[in-house]
Amino acid sequence: MRDISFGQYYPSNSPLHRLDPRIKILSVVIYVVAIFFIDGYTGFLAVFVLLAIAVGLSKVPLKLIFRSIRPLLFLIIFSLTVNLFFTTGAAETVIVAFPFKNYAFWRIEITDKIFEWWQIGMYWSGINTAVKLTLRLAFLVMGPSLLTLTTTPVTLTDGIESLMKPLRIIRFPVHELAIIMSIALRLIPTIMEETDKIILAQKARCAAFDSRNLFKKARALLPVLIPLFVSSLRRAEDLAYAMDSRCYHGSVGRTKMKVLKLAWTDILFFAGMLLMLIVFLFLRYNTAWFDWAWLEMINIQIIYN
Repeated sequence: MRDISFGQYYPSNSPLHRLDPRIKILSVVIYVVAIFFIDGYTGFLAVFVLLAIAVGLSKVPLKLIFRSIRPLLFLIIFSLTVNLFFTTGAAETVIVAFPFKNYAFWRIEITDKIFEWWQIGMYWSGINTAVKLTLRLAFLVMGPSLLTLTTTPVTLTDGIESLMKPLRIIRFPVHELAIIMSIALRLIPTIMEETDKIILAQKARCAAFDSRNLFKKARALLPVLIPLFVSSLRRAEDLAYAMDSRCYHGSVGRTKMKVLKLAWTDILFFAGMLLMLIVFLFLRYNTAWFDWAWLEMINIQIIYN
């Protein structure tokens, strides 16, 4: 649970911290959509450069960004293995051109199949798919984690509530949903601390957390999960009583201490993110106007027979 970066705020006075939360939320949505439209390594390189610039501007340590990938390491390794050994090649010959597609200095012809045994095989097309999937998953995690690391839960809640204001027309409880999300984000570090205390208490009672036996590990987790659920429910009940004693009745009659206002830097940042999405969409669906492949440092073209 220490590897979970959502809800953990890193305080700093960086340009990314000072951005409007609504702009940051919309930018993350655009970022996620743009990643799904990337089809080449040049696109991933562009996203890496943009993400590196954002991390540099935010002054967030790199270890916090990379820590967000750890909870998904099993999924990444599993997807990488499946694509490497169970992706069937679709062609007999692969032409690798360095560094241009149409004006290559030299060409190397190799077979798509590397080896094949029973139902397991390795192909260059499978390696290509596995690398792209790994990069896409890693970038999908690092971008949103940078949002929570540079935005406090209260500010993030205000941004979500402001963006969802049009839903009030259909009487959707926007404020209540924003409060629920804010409480959930604020309780993540508290639950992590509570989990550490319970684990230390169970270790003092000779719980087998360090055992290599999977069944013993699963059995040792039960004395951790049950007290954790009990303490979480007790904390939720105490919070409900505290909110009720302070006459909390939702958004009726409530005002904001800090009113969100857009600055020219917010508009420029959002315009840059929109421009990035438009460029990716244009290059993806208008290959006749612009040859995307010539930007590839290593272009793999599959020739069907």
